[in-house]
Amino acid sequence: MKRISLLVLLFLTTGLHTAFSQAKLATSDFYDSKNIQEVRITFKEKNWSYILDSLRFNGDGMLAGTVEAGGQKFEGAGIRFRGGKSFAPGALRNPLHIVLNYSNKDQNLQGYKVIKLSNALRDPSMVREVLGYEIARNYMPAPKANYAKVSINGEHYGLLVNVESVEEEAFLKRHFGSAGNAFFKANQASTEAKPDGCKNNVFGSLEYDNLPLCYEKNFEKLAAHGTNDLMELARIFNEEPGKIETVLNVDATLWMLAFNNVVVNLSSYSGQHSVNYYLYQDDQNRFTPIIWDLNLAFGSFKNIGGGSDLKLKALQELDPLLHASNPAKPLISKLLANEAYRKTYLSHLRSILYDWFVNTKYGQRAKELQNLIRKDVTADNRKGYTLEEFNASLASTSGKKSKIPGIAELMGKRTLFLKSHTALAIFPPDITEIKVATRTPLSSKRVETFQITAKVDKFPKRVVLSYRLDGKGDFRETLMFDEGRHGDGTAGDGVFGAVIVPQNGEQTIEYYIMAENAGLVSYSPAAYMWEKHTTTLEALNK
Repeated sequence: MKRISLLVLLFLTTGLHTAFSQAKLATSDFYDSKNIQEVRITFKEKNWSYILDSLRFNGDGMLAGTVEAGGQKFEGAGIRFRGGKSFAPGALRNPLHIVLNYSNKDQNLQGYKVIKLSNALRDPSMVREVLGYEIARNYMPAPKANYAKVSINGEHYGLLVNVESVEEEAFLKRHFGSAGNAFFKANQASTEAKPDGCKNNVFGSLEYDNLPLCYEKNFEKLAAHGTNDLMELARIFNEEPGKIETVLNVDATLWMLAFNNVVVNLSSYSGQHSVNYYLYQDDQNRFTPIIWDLNLAFGSFKNIGGGSDLKLKALQELDPLLHASNPAKPLISKLLANEAYRKTYLSHLRSILYDWFVNTKYGQRAKELQNLIRKDVTADNRKGYTLEEFNASLASTSGKKSKIPGIAELMGKRTLFLKSHTALAIFPPDITEIKVATRTPLSSKRVETFQITAKVDKFPKRVVLSYRLDGKGDFRETLMFDEGRHGDGTAGDGVFGAVIVPQNGEQTIEYYIMAENAGLVSYSPAAYMWEKHTTTLEALNK
C-alpha cells in the first residue's frame, strides 16, 4: 500500500512539475533565450509535406492547420515552408513560416502574429542566429531569438531556431513607435535580368537607378507606399551625400556595418549581394536598416564579391574598412568617405570587439546556448549535422563540401587581428566625472538652466552634447567647450561644459555626450542608443 502511495505521489509531483513548466513558458516572453519553446502543428492532410513543397514552388500559399505554442491553441493558422537556399523539396527539416491569424484576425501570441522557424542552414553549431542577434540587439534594432522543438501530426519534426519577425507590428512599434510607414526588404540575389533601363546585379546596394520599377525589383515592398522615398535615399547617397542624415539613420547604419564586419557576416550588405536587411522609414522620414538572417554569420558565407570564396585566414583578417572605396557599395563607401562617420564606424566596431570578443564573452555565451540545446540536438533525428560536428563546431571547421569555420576558430584569431589593426589600436577619448550644476547650499537663487560638465581626456578635438527637453522631439546637438566660459572651470583643464537654457518652461533633460579625438569617438553613456543621462530642475534645486 505504501509503495502504491509513493507511486501516486511521484506521478502527481511529475504532473505538477510539467504543468508548472508549461505555465512558466506560457507567461514568459515567447522569445526568451533561456527557454526552449514547443510548437505542435496538426494538419488534416497526411501528405502535408508534399503539399507544402508544392505551395513553396508556386509562391507563398499556405496550408491551414492547428498550431499549439506558448500555452495557446490556434485553429486555422497558415503554415508554409520558407527560405530561399534553406528550402529543399523533400528535405527532412525545412524552415517554417506560421501565420497565427491566418483565418482568425484576432489570434495572436503575446501580440505576435507570426512565427518564423529557421533550420540553421550551414550552421552546425546551431548558435549563429541566437548569438548573433543577441550581440546585435545591444547596438541596433534586431529581432529576438531562441529555440523551438517542433512536431507535426504528432511526430518529431526538429529543433529549429525561433526568430522574431521584424515585419511584426510589435517589433516595429517597440523600436520605432509606429508600424505603418514605408518598409522594404532587400530581395534575395537573383540571376534574372533586370527590366530595360535598370542596372543588373545591384540587389540591395542602393546604387542609384532612374526608374521606380528598378527599386521594386531589388526590394520587396512591404507597405503600399514609399518607392519614391527609397529612390530619394539612393539619389542623395549618390549625388548629395552631405544631406544623408535627412533620409537615413546614419548611426544605426554604422552599427549594422560594424557588426557585419566584426562577426564576418557576409550574407549581408557587406558581402557579395547586399542582401538580408530591411529598411523602415521612421516618423522623422529617415530610413533605418534592420539586420536579418544570421545563420550564415561568423564566416559561414565567405564571398565579398568579385572573386572566389575567402579561405579561413582571409576571413580571420577581413579588412575592417572592407568596401570603403567600392562605389558599388554606397552605404559603406559614401558614409566612410565622411571623416566623422568613419571615426564613428571604427569606434562602433571597436566597441563590439571589446564588449564581446576581447573578453571572450561570445565564446562563453555560445557554450551556454549549446549546453541549453544539447539534449534536444542529441535526440533530433532530423538535424542537418552529426552530433560530433555539433560538439566540434565552436573549435574547428565542419563540413566536407561547404567548409564552415568553427566560431572560436574564426573569432579567436580575428579578435587578435582587429585588436592590433592600426585603425583600431589607438584609444578613444575617456568621458568621466559628468556633473550638472545644482543650487548652492543655503542660496535662495534657484537653478533655471542645465549646466553640464564632463572630464574628457585622450586629446579630444571635439566634444558634443546631444539633448532634448521634456522628452519632446529629436535630440539637438551643441558643442561643449573647455575655455572657462561655459561653466567648465579653468580653460584647458580638460573639463568641457555647455549650458542649456529652457525656452518654454521645460523641466527635464535627457542627454548623452560624444567626444572625438584624432582617430576615434566615444560616448557616455556607452549604450547611448538605449540609455541617456537624465535630470530635472526639481532635483537640481533640492
